[in-house]
Amino acid sequence: MRPARLLCAAAMALALSACATAGPDYHPPENAVSGTPSAQGDFVAARDPAFAQAPLPDRWWSLYADPRLDALVEEALTANADLRAAEANIRKAEAVLRETTGARALSTTVSSDADLERDYSTQSGGTNIPGVVTYDLGLSLSYPLDLNGKLRRAVEGAQADREVVEAARDAVRISVAAATAKAYADVCGANYQMATVQKVIVLQQQTLDATTRLQRGGRGTAFDVSRARTAVDTSRASLPAFVAKRQGALFLLATLLGRAPADYPQDVASCSVLPRLAQPMPVGDGAALIRRRPDIRQAERTIAGDTARIGVAVADLYPSVSIGAGVASSGQLQNLGKSDSFGFSLGPLLSWSFPNRPVVKAKIDAAKAQVDVDLAKFDATVLSALQGTETALETYARDRDKAASLGRASDSAGISEGQAAKLFRFGRSDFLDLLSAQGSLASARVSHAAAEAALVDDQIAVFLALGGGWGQGEGQGAGATK
Repeated sequence: MRPARLLCAAAMALALSACATAGPDYHPPENAVSGTPSAQGDFVAARDPAFAQAPLPDRWWSLYADPRLDALVEEALTANADLRAAEANIRKAEAVLRETTGARALSTTVSSDADLERDYSTQSGGTNIPGVVTYDLGLSLSYPLDLNGKLRRAVEGAQADREVVEAARDAVRISVAAATAKAYADVCGANYQMATVQKVIVLQQQTLDATTRLQRGGRGTAFDVSRARTAVDTSRASLPAFVAKRQGALFLLATLLGRAPADYPQDVASCSVLPRLAQPMPVGDGAALIRRRPDIRQAERTIAGDTARIGVAVADLYPSVSIGAGVASSGQLQNLGKSDSFGFSLGPLLSWSFPNRPVVKAKIDAAKAQVDVDLAKFDATVLSALQGTETALETYARDRDKAASLGRASDSAGISEGQAAKLFRFGRSDFLDLLSAQGSLASARVSHAAAEAALVDDQIAVFLALGGGWGQGEGQGAGATK
């Protein structure tokens, strides 16, 4: 056997010895926080009667049974600019994946060259010496064998990167759905609170009118009238803030729908009924949360991609081998097409840029360290998701208790105001007692209305923390409430 063939055989044997795909195969993170019983079990805060251990439906906003809200969220999920950008990022990642996969395909190279050759050594007296036209035509094919698995690992990494971008898109979808629902709820909540204040103003205006009549009849004083007017003006002063909040929510809603702020949905502007859930909130458990949350999936897929890149780095320790074939034709142009002008070659092509091993080892160590970073971030993402969900659940449960207490306080203040008004009419108490009772009623009603509106925000925060809203299913299950 010739030395060249011996060298080729030895190199092939070396390559085949590395034929097992370079680098470690990916496995889901072991000993991670996500696998512990406490992480996968029921939420601590979900023991409150406000919650149910039922699965969270994908389209959680449908639990409010509000067709207008359903339509707004679906429109946002179609037209939102951030979501369009996220979809474009997926297409970009898919293109990179196709490019990486294409490196494993057959490649073709075509070459051509033509020259005019003249012998000027015999030229004399300006005589034109005829030239000879020569040509070179070639067609070569090459197919990478990928014996060291570098290309396979690169494709695995690109596929994982695409899934990371897809998870990022799903996270945007969740945020858009929650932001749309909250903007709608803020519009309704602002109008709801404004209506509550206006009811208080009506009551206070009645007292002011009655006091004015008593003053004219000699039974009241200018001081009583001024105090009653102060109460009315103070309540009216709170209305512009609700108007501003409503308009801000409408402008945000238009933006989420992919519209200019001035093009907000006009029919939503008059909404004054708070979205309400009919049953305890379905929250599932930690295991369902870990499976559902896109940021957790994004962190896990990042580990997979960087694990594949360890293999890409390891593969640089071994040669690259491909099978090549070529057809060439060369000679004088007048002989083009004749059999003796063609040549053909077929055989393995070996490429090995003898690596600087310390440098390659350093790259391998860096790739392994990156995976360790990813594993730590994965645990941090899981812990943050669990902590955020527990906090959102606890906040909603306690705000629910607060709203119930304020509701009882509002009822009591209403009874007290009625009693004070009756005593004042019969002359058994002074005007200050009536104003004090009306002030307590106004404060209790406004506080209760604000607490009711905050509960809807809390509910949406829980749904956002649970990671609902990106799935393609219609969602099942019934809802939840205060």
